Amino acid sequence: MPYYRAVGEIPRKRHVQFRRPDGGLYAEELMGEEGFSSDSSLLYHRHAPTAIMKSEGVQDPVGEAELRPNHPLQPRACRTHDLPLGGDLVLGRQVLYGNDDVRLSFVAADRGSDLYRNSVGDEVVYVQSGSARFESTYGALDVGEGDYVVIPAGTIHRWLPVGGESGTPAGADAGAVAGDGMVRALVIEARGHIRAPKRYLSQYGQFLEHAPYCERDLRAPSEPLVREGGEVPVLVRGRAGLSRLTYLRHPFDVVGWDGCLYPYAFNIRDFEPIVKRTHAPPPVHQTFEGPNFVICSFCPRPLDFHEDAVPIPYNHHNVDSDEMMFYVGGDYSARKGSGIGVGSVSLHPSGFTHGPQPGAVEASIEGVRGGRTETSEMAVMIDTFRPLLLGPAARQCEDPEYAWSWARA
Repeated sequence: MPYYRAVGEIPRKRHVQFRRPDGGLYAEELMGEEGFSSDSSLLYHRHAPTAIMKSEGVQDPVGEAELRPNHPLQPRACRTHDLPLGGDLVLGRQVLYGNDDVRLSFVAADRGSDLYRNSVGDEVVYVQSGSARFESTYGALDVGEGDYVVIPAGTIHRWLPVGGESGTPAGADAGAVAGDGMVRALVIEARGHIRAPKRYLSQYGQFLEHAPYCERDLRAPSEPLVREGGEVPVLVRGRAGLSRLTYLRHPFDVVGWDGCLYPYAFNIRDFEPIVKRTHAPPPVHQTFEGPNFVICSFCPRPLDFHEDAVPIPYNHHNVDSDEMMFYVGGDYSARKGSGIGVGSVSLHPSGFTHGPQPGAVEASIEGVRGGRTETSEMAVMIDTFRPLLLGPAARQCEDPEYAWSWARA
């Protein structure tokens, strides 16, 4: 994270005696990235965070999902709304695409998750619809439609969907059904860290004036979340797979923390689009960067305003990247006639030039002549610098006609 926060009770100096009311010492836990040479936070627990009682291997339906090459090479599209509903935001993930750097999944959750820690890399969960309470050792966040939730590697957390009418979390225990609530989300799991793009930050980590969002747009836990309990299971994702560790004490026993590493939420509606007189290239939409991939936000914006502008993307071929687009709202004028709609995911691989559907360019120009002044589309895009492989969920809900849609005059 680019700035410092302090939450709850902490001593004046780091690594000095900090005692509980009963006279015992609070237990420090330093969470640090890149061998403690990058961002870190210092957490103070009531009990030792090291005390585990048992470890067992767990079947991993997400990590073991079969990925197949995109061969023969072609653009693809799938409809996430055709996938099964239910499960939780951890084990209910349905893998769409992936490679050695990132895994991309869709989930439609109706129940609370187990406590979970991803020790392979950071996660970003984009909430397409619904609302949930995100609880972690750092505190809680209420999240909803349009939120990116950025979760640093190693953070113990859980997801509690919020019921539709009751407005209450889906039970305090994992597995409780969330009434008529459903949380649909795109899950981005990195094999490394996900951060704000370097070009948006000063050398000291402050967002610069040209950045499309800033510190004021980020929401982080503001108070401790303390839970009691013993023999608490936590699912832990490691590079070898999924394990279940049983902790002697509940890991949500942190009375305070400070530092620059913590989970936070950023809503896509707070992204400020960069506008040009003619159509701007995809890098203006970049929101985050990860190891060998970027995450971009496409938001409503004024249309290109040069008198001869073509207010729609031009045909383009990103020769070094695969492009996955998750369509989350609005009207996609460039995709008219392709079968793409809200909830669709398109994959445009390197080796294929893609662009507007037939007739879309003239239709967009006529729209401006008729008084249209802005776009309404919203989408989340992930560009990867290694080819994306096809996961079982994408194969299950694929539109077999999408690749040939540009050939239909």
